[in-house]
Amino acid sequence: MIRWTYDARMTAPTLTESELRAAIAREMPGVRADLERLVRIPGIAFDGFDHSHLERSAAAVAELLRGCGLEAKIVRAGGQPAVIGTKAAPPGAPTVLLYAHHDVQPTGDPALWDSDPFEPVERDGRLYGRGAADDKAGVLAHVAALRAWGDALPVGVVVFVEGEEEYGSDSLEGLLRTHRDELAADVIVIADSGNWDIGVPALTTSLRGVINCFVEVEVLRNAVHSGMFGGAVPDALIALSRLLASLHDDAGDVAVAGLVSRPAAELDLPEDRLRAEAGMLDGVRFIGTGRLVDRLWTRPALSVLGVDAPSTVGAPNALIPRAKAKLSLRLAPGDDPKKAYETLRAHLDEHAPWGVKVHHSFEHDGNPCVIDASGPLFDAARTAFRDAWDGVDPVHIGVGGSIPFIATFQEMFPSATILVTGVEDPHAQAHGPNESLNLAEFARACLAEALMFGRVAGAYGD
Repeated sequence: MIRWTYDARMTAPTLTESELRAAIAREMPGVRADLERLVRIPGIAFDGFDHSHLERSAAAVAELLRGCGLEAKIVRAGGQPAVIGTKAAPPGAPTVLLYAHHDVQPTGDPALWDSDPFEPVERDGRLYGRGAADDKAGVLAHVAALRAWGDALPVGVVVFVEGEEEYGSDSLEGLLRTHRDELAADVIVIADSGNWDIGVPALTTSLRGVINCFVEVEVLRNAVHSGMFGGAVPDALIALSRLLASLHDDAGDVAVAGLVSRPAAELDLPEDRLRAEAGMLDGVRFIGTGRLVDRLWTRPALSVLGVDAPSTVGAPNALIPRAKAKLSLRLAPGDDPKKAYETLRAHLDEHAPWGVKVHHSFEHDGNPCVIDASGPLFDAARTAFRDAWDGVDPVHIGVGGSIPFIATFQEMFPSATILVTGVEDPHAQAHGPNESLNLAEFARACLAEALMFGRVAGAYGD
């Protein structure tokens, strides 16, 4: 088995690939147990939830990092607690920043889960629980790689585990700027994405941006009798429905003029696979035109996340005076969130029916990004993933979701190689009920990161 060699000034012993494989296999039971302990902590950063659980999960993460020989501390910048752990590089070796987040999405209706969201359960080789995949497994992938190397770690590491990624990362930029010198690295590994399929690893090279906002229509000072006034006086909910319908054309493409679109990677996503992964009902057709990967990764998408209107239970026979919707606009790589929001506002104003009053309010946005996949350090990562998946080359994928802070990392550390990895697979159902982690794929992801440390150290300076 080939041994990696590093700068002659480095005194730490090296490990062979077979030794690393054995080390990961040895550590996985403990890694899984620690993952399950994290899953049991319901750390949700959304308003209205008990944020003391985030303090507990941050403390648990700091303890895990200290157990790997890192100096760890809990930090914050006005938001929820994050964790920074550091271990200096051997002489002449690179430093790798490892990112993940310890907060999770709300569970939604517990009745839609087959088991308690915060009590991890294994079924058919998958570990079920909120955060089991997104992104507490990302935290433990870092821990597994660090444990596998132990005192022989060939790179310096900075582990940064955020506490409010699912809530928009509002305090992240402040944290990055405050701790910029501590976080400076040659390679940044962001473990918050996924793989192309079970058995096929991936490195993410583009992500869409996001705008969340609200639109409200007003037609009346107060509710009025639907029989006395209906037929002449408009109803706010119908007006809102017509306005929302204007956001897409008949084919289902986003109809807001001026938004950016671009082609995606040359990958084929079969329709039957996407239907199965999304859980589409029989007879429901796809929306939009063009290749599926374009529609999912590099074109805008617009969703209505919620509507404020009277419940059907106990609804009076009255015309509704006002109605409100929350919109989520996903932006193609290359688009600008500020310009896109103004474009969306202009569309809503222009398409308001019957002269109804339209109000819009901004919630938050995030930049899209494109990642340069060239250079020896990226090549080293690709080799590590191929070896961890027993000769299967990683594919480069786009992601339709958003990780806005990647653009911030790109701005603050322009010379760093950024690798967006992950533990999710197409069946993980992150953000949905019955979120789960494929345990065999998780072990491969842990091995890939451990191998990557060695490959990156060997490639550094090439």
